[in-house]
Amino acid sequence: MMKRFITILCIPVLLVLLLGSCVEDYLDKAPESGLTPDDVFSKYENFKKYFDDIYEGNRLDGTTWRAYNIKNAYSLYFDFWDQKYTLEALTDMSDMGRVMDAQVIKAGQISAIINKMTYDPQRRPILGSMFYIIRKCNTSLKNIGMLKDASPVDINDFKGQAHFIRAFAHFELFRLWGAMPYLTSVMDQDDEWDIPRLSKRETLIRIAMDMDTAASYFEKADLMRRDPGPGVTGHLNNPEQKRPTGVAAKAFKARALLYAASPLNNEQGIADWQAAAQANWEAIQIAQQYGYDLLSLDDYKKNYIGTTYSNEQLWAWYAGTKAYNNGDLNGQMNGVFGGGKTGWSGECPTQNTVDKFETKWGEPLNTDADRQAAMKAGHYSEQDPYKDRDPRFYIDIIYNTAPVPGYGNAKIYYETKDGAAIYGQLLDQSYAGITRTGYYERKTWGEQSVNNKTTPQYTDPLIRLGELYLNYAEAANEAYGPNGSAPGASMTALQALNRIRTRAGMPNVLAAYASSKDKLRERIKNERTIELCFEGGHYYHDIRRWKDAPGIMSGTLYRMNVEKVPVSTTYPTGYRYTRMPLSADRQARWKDAMYYLPFNTEDMYKMKNFVPNEVW
Repeated sequence: MMKRFITILCIPVLLVLLLGSCVEDYLDKAPESGLTPDDVFSKYENFKKYFDDIYEGNRLDGTTWRAYNIKNAYSLYFDFWDQKYTLEALTDMSDMGRVMDAQVIKAGQISAIINKMTYDPQRRPILGSMFYIIRKCNTSLKNIGMLKDASPVDINDFKGQAHFIRAFAHFELFRLWGAMPYLTSVMDQDDEWDIPRLSKRETLIRIAMDMDTAASYFEKADLMRRDPGPGVTGHLNNPEQKRPTGVAAKAFKARALLYAASPLNNEQGIADWQAAAQANWEAIQIAQQYGYDLLSLDDYKKNYIGTTYSNEQLWAWYAGTKAYNNGDLNGQMNGVFGGGKTGWSGECPTQNTVDKFETKWGEPLNTDADRQAAMKAGHYSEQDPYKDRDPRFYIDIIYNTAPVPGYGNAKIYYETKDGAAIYGQLLDQSYAGITRTGYYERKTWGEQSVNNKTTPQYTDPLIRLGELYLNYAEAANEAYGPNGSAPGASMTALQALNRIRTRAGMPNVLAAYASSKDKLRERIKNERTIELCFEGGHYYHDIRRWKDAPGIMSGTLYRMNVEKVPVSTTYPTGYRYTRMPLSADRQARWKDAMYYLPFNTEDMYKMKNFVPNEVW
């Protein structure tokens, strides 16, 4: 039953934490520590240490402290784990250099390894961590009235953070495991835990309401943003920059309502889309009011690499610097770059993803018919496929002949000499972690390698302004059509979409694709895929909330086979480019159970009113 399930999540964690002698490890009441509830919750410094366990807290695993905090829900932190795969690699977007657990999951089998994403403190215990921090937030809110030496600003800040993080944790649980009870009070072992799930939409509405409450407290604390705006000393350098703000709360409210309107969760038809459009427009306006803006194309990568925070990020996690051979990069970077023959895997975009990058004239290349039309216009060639593409293609993808620091032009090809295959440097067959798709991911790479031993800064844009424009475009198109807008909004769906394209150096959506809601919907989906690729797990969640996953994940995953040949009229670049399916062991399989992760098998059989997810 649910009581047993949540107790399994909470009680072992509590027992471990109660063994500690530090305030940071204190939960509810810890006689062993010599602290009373009054000691912890009445004094600002103690309260803050208790609360900040949400961000940096650990739990004891044998003799080692392991992260058991909010970071487990951060996409970039997930990418850094030792299982060497990303959420994108569980879709048609990417293939991993090595066939490991990612391919097992993509092929429809997760039950044997789901513990790595539920409780296992050595991996990414998302499920356990989110319930843990929900409890911490509820305990903080329950006891904040005891706080005596804090200013009203501090108290409102704590309240804002607690409501925000509680909503964020519920949202991450929802995205991966589906609808949940919404826990707003501290529940003890003797309380009734066998709680039915809310509906999917109701779960998201509760999240949006909590984010709204968080924003109101942040506004009272004058913390709609934590740092000064652009042009002011201290801009983007507040020591508390990792904490959420009022602007971020409004943005997450808008994201939650977009999910509520999506086909997987929608219960009220057009009204849900209208609410999402209005919330996203409000979030855009508030972000602009407080000085946030889209970065220029030249600074675009500062949202991810090379700086601590950017002014497009509404909330972000600065992960610090990572050297080229840092083990955290084993999942993102391939062995040929990291200098590891066997231990690295690396994320490799599929040809399916590359085809989503339009020509620089705005022509889609998703289908054979699309490519034929672009070829007829003289804007695309299958034997010179990387010429004249969306500028983000060159930012996001390493392709054959792409300039790569330390390698000159990327050599992702083979040639045949005396009947034997000779491989280019970036296809060195002595490495286990090399691409099988013909591409490497560049966007979040940082340009470092064994041949370019730099140590870039990594930042995870947990939510940024660029997403809000796309959220608004999607919702407004569904609610009001391409040329419609939310009440009071000064942008139509089409204009919001084109705002993102303009920043990227792309032309407006071609008129042929902007004439109806259905046609523009496909370009909005494509634009989201390109603008948000390899960040935040957006694509993994998007194809599910759109209910496109069954078709997408049942299709064939393609690679680009690149053979070096003599230059000729047929092969003007000196390479023969051939689309080919990835090998059978790298193809995807889809079951409808894959919309959500299952719980551990031993736990799901204990649930009664809480209906468990199907095991797969």
